[in-house]
Amino acid sequence: MQVLFEDDGDLKVGTELSSTQSSCQVELAGGRRAKIKLGQVLLRFERPGGAALLQQAEQQASSVDLDFLWECAPQQEFGFQELAREYFGHEPAAVEAAAILVRLYSAPVYFHRKGKGRFRPAAPEVLRAALAAVARRREQDEQRALFVSELLAGRLPDPIRSQGAHLLLRPDKNSPQYKAVEQAAHELKTTALRLLLARGAIASPYAWHLESFLARCFPRGTGFVPAPPDPPPHDASLTLAPVQAFSIDESSTTEIDDAFSVSPGPDGWIRVGIHIAAPATAIERDDALDAVARARMSTVYAPGLKITMLPPAWIAAFSLDEGRIVPALSLYLDVNPAEPMRIESCVSRLERILIAANLRHDELAHAATESALTSPAPGLPFGAELSTLWRLANALLKQREAVRGRPEIVGRVDYSFELQGDAEQASVTIVPRQRDAPLDRIVAELMIYANSYWGRWLAQLGLAGVYRSQSAGRVRMSTAPAPHEGLGVEHYAWSSSPLRRYVDLVNQRQLLAAVRGQAPAYLKNDAQLFAIVSGFDAAYGAYGDFQQLMERYWCMRWLDQNAVRRIRATVLKGDLLRLDGLPMVVRVPGLPLLPRGRCVELEILGQDLLDLALDARLHRVLDTTVDDALEDNEATPDPERFAVPLEAIDPPAGVTPVPQDGAKL
Repeated sequence: MQVLFEDDGDLKVGTELSSTQSSCQVELAGGRRAKIKLGQVLLRFERPGGAALLQQAEQQASSVDLDFLWECAPQQEFGFQELAREYFGHEPAAVEAAAILVRLYSAPVYFHRKGKGRFRPAAPEVLRAALAAVARRREQDEQRALFVSELLAGRLPDPIRSQGAHLLLRPDKNSPQYKAVEQAAHELKTTALRLLLARGAIASPYAWHLESFLARCFPRGTGFVPAPPDPPPHDASLTLAPVQAFSIDESSTTEIDDAFSVSPGPDGWIRVGIHIAAPATAIERDDALDAVARARMSTVYAPGLKITMLPPAWIAAFSLDEGRIVPALSLYLDVNPAEPMRIESCVSRLERILIAANLRHDELAHAATESALTSPAPGLPFGAELSTLWRLANALLKQREAVRGRPEIVGRVDYSFELQGDAEQASVTIVPRQRDAPLDRIVAELMIYANSYWGRWLAQLGLAGVYRSQSAGRVRMSTAPAPHEGLGVEHYAWSSSPLRRYVDLVNQRQLLAAVRGQAPAYLKNDAQLFAIVSGFDAAYGAYGDFQQLMERYWCMRWLDQNAVRRIRATVLKGDLLRLDGLPMVVRVPGLPLLPRGRCVELEILGQDLLDLALDARLHRVLDTTVDDALEDNEATPDPERFAVPLEAIDPPAGVTPVPQDGAKL
């Protein structure tokens, strides 16, 4: 006796050797024996032989019209032999019954399995929807095949061109476009990203780096949509301070947060004013502008690119621009000029100030030298004031160094990137500048003092605030005051850049409440304050990573632009080196063990602007050694982390995607 049975969803035949009440043993065509349950047996027959039955049944099943078979089928559940009897009009032979069974198995859209050899026809509306879905899948498969052939032939189909980078940044993995790119990339033994770059769907590595960042952090664009309200007029009731304030910034700076003044004080002392732009006088907690700023958390900086935290009109209204009278939160220091200079008292005020000048680092750096500030030269703008601030900055630095227990590292270099032309084809100039130049030191030390003083003042008043601390080399943001070991201060609350950083705006609200004697905007244990800390950390970290990534990109563009084939480098640790004259570190596999600070010459073999990987090898070891390598507690970026996988496209934890279309200390 032959049996037709189901095994793992397939129809099989075999010769029945023995049986019990619940199972039987069969011998398959290849001679293998198997034990099956009686519930698996669908048909018993004598002829034809097992293999012949299936072959003949499949041939006959191919001629059975499915639509006609569906019309012949009962509307309720039925057995396949019942349908075979109805279809053929007589008691079906084994081959005929098996043919109907094979056809039923092959058409799950028309017939739903309900048990051992039993089926139920799909309802008409269900069948129509299923057939439409099958037709769509068939059409998509045809489209995918066409797209694959085009991609393999070196052409770019328009439906893929129109999606560009978004095909990978926000993928619909069921779309024929995505499947075609994945399949073509697999056949070409490359990645989907590199295939799209090669075919022109993504304009360039620069476009990919920028678009992938914007997709993560600004998925709805960088514009301010809907348009925010215009800033209100300044509070004319605020007292106009009797000082001439001036700022010190780069020429490219448009968000001028801070300015300084020097005037006579009581008892022969000198009164030094630190003046901070005061947007918190008009941006209240949870209003429309606050929501915009909270969503962005910070201005984004990268070479040739800036995405501001606040709309341009609001920046213009509160920026400390030359010739304007603007509201400011001022911290006045009464300084005893006797050496060593020391601060005798401090007072905070909300007032209006006149900005007499915007001094620029790049325009004054050659004139504002240490010797010129020690004995002010006649041609130096605000020479006497800068000289006083220079002496005060040095005194503050010595106080911090005493607390730190070690001197500040000097001689380190910052770099600015100047782009000429469109970003895709721009030429880049990388300009070094001593980090501890006199004007830099003045700004840094006075900002550190202001942030430290105001952080201590908030803590003394018992007001909530956002603090930045460092312990054991780890920097963190929190709502609890703690020492910043790297700076050598007991309290540190960012408050000096409210036009560019949201935590500074938050802290300014608290400081304004203290100055005015009003209720604070945030109470301790405020859930929103904790959320702000978490969100700011995530956003600020993501923006910083993007800035480093783009700086690395432009360093590599500079190497290519200048046809650099050999370059000096300094060993940092193991096979990690820092290129001389560039803010860029590279790994050189196989580098012999060399001491930290040893100088070498590298030969550049090639570079990958997508992964931002520089292929270099050691050319020779130089006899020189430098001791100004990275400070022990300064993070050294690993170049391998710039090769970001596509899985990292989702926003970092805590980052709120912006709903609209490196800052100073």
